Amino acid sequence: MHLLIIEDDRDAADYLVKAFREAGHIADHAGDGEDGLQLALDGDYDVLIVDRMLPKRDGLSVIGALRDKSVETPVLILSALGQVDDRVKGLRSGGDDYLAKPYAFSELLARVEVLARRRGSRGEETVYRVGDLELNRLSHEVSRAGQEVQLQPREFRLLEYLMRHAGQVVTRTMLLENVWDYHFDPQTNVIDVHISRLRSKIDKGFAQPLLHTIRGAGYMIRDGAR
Repeated sequence: MHLLIIEDDRDAADYLVKAFREAGHIADHAGDGEDGLQLALDGDYDVLIVDRMLPKRDGLSVIGALRDKSVETPVLILSALGQVDDRVKGLRSGGDDYLAKPYAFSELLARVEVLARRRGSRGEETVYRVGDLELNRLSHEVSRAGQEVQLQPREFRLLEYLMRHAGQVVTRTMLLENVWDYHFDPQTNVIDVHISRLRSKIDKGFAQPLLHTIRGAGYMIRDGAR
């Protein structure tokens, strides 16, 4: 899943981003309502997790603006305001689910997965295909030519990001910021190590490689050699 967390508490946001990524998902973060709204409008997210009390624009206003623009991405409201009237107001504003703080991450994860499945059932894209390689974002299943490919969570996120940008050059910096969330020297070999492992799993034994190194630029996954 590709998630957007709109939360102004940096510690809470860092915890959620880390927890979702450890669970094998891609999580972006916005620290205020204005940035969150813009990311939600520009990005292709499976689920939005929105705090109610945000600077610049409150969470319910963000949701209302999205619905006014016909953005139907599922929204889970995560808020310290947990009274019945608060939950009803949140749901009536356009939220799809409401979870009060404090919460158990296992419950949050389960609720988000349910929302993502509902989105998928309405015909939204949940499967990426490049040639005979297929990745299911919800079930975390990967196969090539019908053969199951077993990936570690980080490898899955790496492949998902590459397949989201199939046919495009993806730089090391893009991978570090979106798959690892690191902000350091893009020349570090952590990328090369994981690319090598991923290539051995999806390309080894097949006549046509799909994962390519673009010298001096980065990496690309594509169907067919150039």
